[in-house]
Amino acid sequence: MLDHLIHIDQQLLLALNGSDSMWLDNVMLSITRTGTWVPLILVLLIILLKNRPWREVLLFVVFLALVIFLCDRFSSGFCKPYFHRFRPSHEPLLEGLVDLVDDRRGGLYGFISSHAANTFGAWAFISLYFRRRPMTWTILLWACLCSYSRIYLGFHYPGDILCGALWGVLSGAFCYAMMRLYARWRGLLLYGQGQPACTLFGRLSNPDGFKPRDILFFAASFAITLFLVALYAFL
Repeated sequence: MLDHLIHIDQQLLLALNGSDSMWLDNVMLSITRTGTWVPLILVLLIILLKNRPWREVLLFVVFLALVIFLCDRFSSGFCKPYFHRFRPSHEPLLEGLVDLVDDRRGGLYGFISSHAANTFGAWAFISLYFRRRPMTWTILLWACLCSYSRIYLGFHYPGDILCGALWGVLSGAFCYAMMRLYARWRGLLLYGQGQPACTLFGRLSNPDGFKPRDILFFAASFAITLFLVALYAFL
């Protein structure tokens, strides 16, 4: 049974991995880099500071960092050394069959995917906090693109991505629940609980915070980032 699942995973990898397009190679290399998304993270932080009290923003950042820590430590610190599953780029049985970009191979082991765990963990946590469809779908698209880039580049099997995403969602939901419990213990009212927001940019009378234009601005920033990535790939 396990051998059959591994075979299916390998066949899916070969079907989804790589292309004959140098432009798409460059796009995927940019998407997989964390640095590409730093401006988008700054936009998210500005939206938070604009609409919520700074103590709540600090709590959000701390628990989001905890999500990333749990995802990364479990995937890289436990799963990869424990399971010892070669990345497709290092698998002897797939030598010459996996498309690699500039012969980039990544580390030796790939189960589970840290990229998938981190991005889907962030998606679960942020989506549960904002509860706005444009934000949910934007972050989900970001997580899917980052995860697929790992398959495209030959760094991970689809199974690595699926299991990493599952762990990420569980971690994100767990940390969100812990944040709510901590806030209740400290007597803090978080977003959605009806308190007026006194932000670094002034006091807001809207207890729900997050004006629709701010959420749409985040989605537009994501679209602009993708456009710049596509444009840069031509250079």
